[in-house]
Amino acid sequence: MPRELEPSISQKEFVLGALKQGLRTDGRLLLQGRDVQLMFGEELGSVECRFGKTRVVADVSATIVRPRTDRPFEGIMTIHSEISPMASSLYEAGRASDEEVAITRMLEKVLRRSGALDLETLCILASQRVWHVRLTLHFLSDEGNMLDCACLAGIAALRHFRRPEVEVIGDEVIIHSPEERAPMTLAIHHTPICVTFAFLEDSAAPVLDPSHLEAQLATTTIHLALNSQREICVLHKAGGMPLSVQEIMRCVSIATERVKLLSGLITKQLEVDWKGRIVEVR
Repeated sequence: MPRELEPSISQKEFVLGALKQGLRTDGRLLLQGRDVQLMFGEELGSVECRFGKTRVVADVSATIVRPRTDRPFEGIMTIHSEISPMASSLYEAGRASDEEVAITRMLEKVLRRSGALDLETLCILASQRVWHVRLTLHFLSDEGNMLDCACLAGIAALRHFRRPEVEVIGDEVIIHSPEERAPMTLAIHHTPICVTFAFLEDSAAPVLDPSHLEAQLATTTIHLALNSQREICVLHKAGGMPLSVQEIMRCVSIATERVKLLSGLITKQLEVDWKGRIVEVR
């Protein structure tokens, strides 16, 4: 993979000097996130999320498979990500970068291990047939903070997706088309949303939703995943800068308000999308 060029000394001095004055290079305040857009595709479970110029597309699909032998009553959920050269010239097709691996691991923790999706409701016949839900993320543009953008796109796609209704008669499984019966929503327990803070040296406060340049200059990064019930699902710190309890709790408080705003945006956009969508022909 091509090595990314480090910011020049003049860039570093300019960014850090602006942060000392409470300013950022894109005009935002230190604790101000970028404008967020959610756009739903024609297919159920297809969502494009934009954090400013950072763009991620999430697609959800479901197939019927045999369950794992150690969990015969649970369905399966897998997450796959792909950062192509379209996002940045730093990435190579078919070769996972370190950042892609780190993002996928965080998404596993936030979306799968946090229990957001009820896997038991995906069981059709115990030990024989279950639903396998696959979430695929395509990164189209990298202008910083791809993790938060991917997490929001992923959870929105899971809430937007509808699986076919199935009927079990004996050992026979009948899959009904959308024309016969309306597709069913996935059972979502809660909506975890990731919020990222970057700490730069000599900065008076953390930077919310860091840009690509700010992430390059950051000495420490905190990823917080919370839901609208104010529950912390994941807290991950990368970097060696020591942080006090007060600083971390301040980040949690700010992230809580951010999550409440984004959760409301998902709900509102889903309602708008469903008003203009026909999912069943009667």
